Amino acid sequence: MLMTFEYQTCHNESSCIRRVPVFQGLSDEEIMALHKVTKSRSYGKGNFVFREGEQSETLFVLNRGTVKIVKISDEGKEQIIRLLFPGDFFGLFALLQEKIHYADAEVLETAEVCLIQKKDFKAIIESNPHMAYRFMLAISERLQQADEWIGTFSLLEVERRLAKMLLAFYNRSKAPIVQLPVPKKELAALLGTTPETLSRKLAHFESLNILSLKNRKEIRILDADELSRYTK
Repeated sequence: MLMTFEYQTCHNESSCIRRVPVFQGLSDEEIMALHKVTKSRSYGKGNFVFREGEQSETLFVLNRGTVKIVKISDEGKEQIIRLLFPGDFFGLFALLQEKIHYADAEVLETAEVCLIQKKDFKAIIESNPHMAYRFMLAISERLQQADEWIGTFSLLEVERRLAKMLLAFYNRSKAPIVQLPVPKKELAALLGTTPETLSRKLAHFESLNILSLKNRKEIRILDADELSRYTK
């Protein structure tokens, strides 16, 4: 069942059009064209941006907050497929190909999402080769990241997977203190390990003065260069 939303007009200075990488480098004229068709909506923690099985008519861009893409198995087990942070866009493949959403998009912390309707977005990129090219580059980068993550899961041991993920969080936050976006149980599932193993690996990195465990959801990165060494 599709939900009904109350949309708001995006403000020129604060909307995703100005902030996210996929739209950076556009001319003022191109940005204004996108602003005219972009809306925004706020979601509270635990709300869903979309549910598995719903038809997509919208490109979503996360402006603020954190969202998880999650799949529920027939046995009711939850598997996190991807974590989304400000600047990420999603609903992409359902948007460009007449498909339904293959998973749920659940809000982990209060989020502001920019929404561009399929018909509006297609009309813009069909008439603007430069924007279409930038969007293709963004899709290519997304596919490369997906391939790298699959390789991480299949080839790297848990310690290296963890180091790679912590560095990703660190680089996104641009601050030494990393806020874990999900509980350790869910983070362990994303890494393909158990919560006990995850706790042991974090404790090991702490013993090496690579990081400091502040509390259950905060980690201070003390030596990003040394942490990076574990990803190789």
